[in-house]
Amino acid sequence: MIVQHDLSVTTRGRGTYDLTAEVGRRVRESGIHAGLCHCFLQHTSASLILCENADPSVRSDLESFLQRLAPDGDPRYAHCNEGPDDMPAHLRTILTKTDLTLPVRAGRLALGTWQGLYLYEHRTGTRGRQVLLTISGEPA
Repeated sequence: MIVQHDLSVTTRGRGTYDLTAEVGRRVRESGIHAGLCHCFLQHTSASLILCENADPSVRSDLESFLQRLAPDGDPRYAHCNEGPDDMPAHLRTILTKTDLTLPVRAGRLALGTWQGLYLYEHRTGTRGRQVLLTISGEPA
């Protein structure tokens, strides 16, 4: 059995947005008992990450690291059509991921104790983001 859902997320600038509860709810409602939940972000300037959910300093340290690796407004970037955060956002996406596949066990996401699923917005302005969820496996 395969179930698909579109998940819309409005971001308010660069940072992480917790999707764990919403994706978990969609998995529970899907009726899939054992299988996989594939999450695909349909954008090239944001990403999906599986990250520690207990200490937010992990995510802020990740942001600090990526700011050094792909700084806004670097004069070496030729692509800057949409502003100084344009090319860095694309680089950040390439270095992270636009999709994740998560296990489903007993009708729930089978995440570890300290794991959370986040949309990581790499642009500085407000954006509308779309995540396609494909949940597949054996029904309950």
